Amino acid sequence: MTKNRSPFPPVFWISNSVEILERFAYYGIYMGFPIYFATLGYKTEQLGLIQGLFLFISYTVPVFSGTFADKFGFKKVLLISYLAYLPSILLLIFTKSFSGIALAMLSIGFAAGIFKPLVSGTVRVVTDNTNRTLGFGIFYAMVNIGASFGPLVLGRLRAISWENAYIAAAVAIALMFLVTLLFYHEPQRDIEGISLAKKFRDMGEALSDIKFLAFLLILGLFFWLPFWSFFNLCAKYIETSLDGALLYNNIKNVLGAGIANFLSKDYEGTRKVLGETISHTGWVIIAFQFFISWIFERFRTIPSFIFGLLILSFGFGFLALAGMTYPAWIFLGILLVAFGEMICSPRIQEYITWLAPKEKAGLYMGSNFLAIGIGGFLSGVLYTSRFYVYFERTGHPEYIWLILGAHVLAGMLIIYLFSHFMGDFKEQEV
Repeated sequence: MTKNRSPFPPVFWISNSVEILERFAYYGIYMGFPIYFATLGYKTEQLGLIQGLFLFISYTVPVFSGTFADKFGFKKVLLISYLAYLPSILLLIFTKSFSGIALAMLSIGFAAGIFKPLVSGTVRVVTDNTNRTLGFGIFYAMVNIGASFGPLVLGRLRAISWENAYIAAAVAIALMFLVTLLFYHEPQRDIEGISLAKKFRDMGEALSDIKFLAFLLILGLFFWLPFWSFFNLCAKYIETSLDGALLYNNIKNVLGAGIANFLSKDYEGTRKVLGETISHTGWVIIAFQFFISWIFERFRTIPSFIFGLLILSFGFGFLALAGMTYPAWIFLGILLVAFGEMICSPRIQEYITWLAPKEKAGLYMGSNFLAIGIGGFLSGVLYTSRFYVYFERTGHPEYIWLILGAHVLAGMLIIYLFSHFMGDFKEQEV
């Protein structure tokens, strides 16, 4: 334990509180959206296009929104993100046309992209060497608390009506606006004054490193693509392809009728689990992330990452088994996916920040956002719109997880070969 750890200022806790609310709204909407979209009668091919563009926007806008926060201040850009969020969610409530829904979701993605780097940026500014690890650990926990409660609460509300769910998300954004306006005080920091033009030039410099560019593309194609495919498809898979009544009974037998009823809906006298309420990994991450990080910090990054991919592939295998045999395998599948995520995601992003000189760590992480955006885009247009549509039509939607598992196993081989022949990157010293 670090002695004389600096206390966190009030703005640290304020920014983390709005992070919970934003992730509550974001994941509450996103996890249930495939189910909502299907209830309106739209095709899965159209869903995949919206998902892909949504994720691409969500993860490429942060590359540049940080520049505006540097110029105008975190608080002003936070408020702008809320002003983009609120009408987008309200549009989702009032429109049922494909163009209106697509516009609403892409606008939500744009607002989320503006917001995404601002709280982590605040945490980075107000922490120091004595409390940084704890500060970012708290931040990561807040992300997962919001991402867990969002699908749970909005899933329960949409069992009454979808409008209720989206109104709850809008209320969360309105509350964020008030909290930020009244209590968020701009933290003191050195302003770098980097223009967008310079950011483009610097990013071009980072991506001109062919080895680094190839590594980012491999991550985008073989980690972020299957990672986002899980979040795109799992809720819909549970809702439409598994025996929801049997899953309800499984939960009831283990956790009791009260929790099972909260996670389910009555369909003409039969209670069935709501897909988005159990299809996320947040609770597992909250419970185990610190323990997993503590274990794997003892091992080198790339071998740890490859092992995490192996766990992820096993998770996909059990998701497929849930559709082939007994639906309760879905719980083990989600658990393993969560462990794969905990091993892979924080570690590889930390690794990338240490590849750059200290003054360019943000630039390299900005480049990593591009890899995440590419993987997210392809997850929608490739796996949702192509593979999942095909397997749905042939009556075997569970096969999508076998394809994803094979995809991850191929990624393990490619990353191993890349590391073997190209060599590991040299991480910077502290």
